[in-house]
Amino acid sequence: MARTVVIGGGASGIAAARTLHDAGHDVVLVEASDRLGGRARSLPLASLLSRRAAIPDQLSAFAENHVDAGCGWLHSAQRNPWTSIAEATGFSVDRSEANWRTQWRDLGFTSEDQAAASQAYQSWNARAQDALDGPDRPLSDFIDADDKWRPKIDAISGYANGANLTQVSLHDWAAYEDASTDDNWTVKEGYGTLVTSHAAGLTVRLSMPVTRIDHSGRRLRVDTPAGTIEADHVVVCVPTTVLATSQIVFDPPFPDKHAAAADLPLGLADKVFLHVDRPEWPTNAHLIGKPYSACTASHRLSPFGWPIVESFFGGDCAEMLEDRDAAQFAIDELVGLLGSDWRNRFTPLTATRWRQEPYIGGSYSHARISKAAQRGVLAAPVDGRIHFAGEACHPYDFSTAHGAYETGVAAARAIIGEPAPIA
Repeated sequence: MARTVVIGGGASGIAAARTLHDAGHDVVLVEASDRLGGRARSLPLASLLSRRAAIPDQLSAFAENHVDAGCGWLHSAQRNPWTSIAEATGFSVDRSEANWRTQWRDLGFTSEDQAAASQAYQSWNARAQDALDGPDRPLSDFIDADDKWRPKIDAISGYANGANLTQVSLHDWAAYEDASTDDNWTVKEGYGTLVTSHAAGLTVRLSMPVTRIDHSGRRLRVDTPAGTIEADHVVVCVPTTVLATSQIVFDPPFPDKHAAAADLPLGLADKVFLHVDRPEWPTNAHLIGKPYSACTASHRLSPFGWPIVESFFGGDCAEMLEDRDAAQFAIDELVGLLGSDWRNRFTPLTATRWRQEPYIGGSYSHARISKAAQRGVLAAPVDGRIHFAGEACHPYDFSTAHGAYETGVAAARAIIGEPAPIA
């Protein structure tokens, strides 16, 4: 029987291996790190609390729950395949409003300024959309550098793209925007928990980085520190950082793949999780820390009613905070809005540093200016034997776990002989 090796145990790799396994194919999933999920990673609150000498009574009741260090939102949820997988396997999908556009009690952000900022964003968006028939340009071209709301829009780009306006391709951005819908839901048990649960029953080899793929002979030879695996097909489901830096060597080489990966770098988005004593806001409230700054967090207050705050940083701000005390930055922002008596009510639980994560090195991809077409180059199979999948390979749902899923399924179906190209 033909054997397939799926390289990379994130959302795309799990989807590819699951599809092949369920079709009766001989498939093994190899993952470089010691866990599955990749950028979909849920952390049990119990493990975060175990680092503390004492667990607050109000938090101990929630200790069996999980928080998402990586992807946390079912974007475009009604057409997102992870939504139906969650519902079919007993996960709890929360359809509550994300509240990203609201500022709890208008703290530090008057209703008049909120309206003005919204209008500025809509005007910027319209100018960008009007330019789509022309050459590709950076998103920063559509708002003046000295515009009062440029920092706010830059912060939004950091959250959405993992990069600031000057770094993001207009054509690439528009492909995502035109396809996305405004239904953003969550999984109470954790998006990462959902993704990894989809690997149940698969043959998996952890802590097994692939160093070389020799495709010069009749069979493919996949080299790992544990030995060489022979295969008839390979599905490469690794972040663009891995390919761009040649952590996997192709023999003979694929210079076009390395170039495409370099043109689709991973931006950065990081999170801080805080315990809060006696929260006074409703479930899933929201605050922007400094609405007039490009370096600020989007603070999600008491998700699912838990006494925690999830603070989200993106772009240049996240890059800066990877080498600083991001938790203290988040607390300072919240205290600046809520008052000094709140300082002792926040306790850091953990902070992510995705740029420093081995075998990942970032969050989600964006295209460099004039390089949006490189997604198709990266995704193209080679010789009918080597397939590529992952969020960066999707033409419009890139940067998402559902985009990763769809590319993994498409690669698997091509191997099975039931191609289902992404529209």
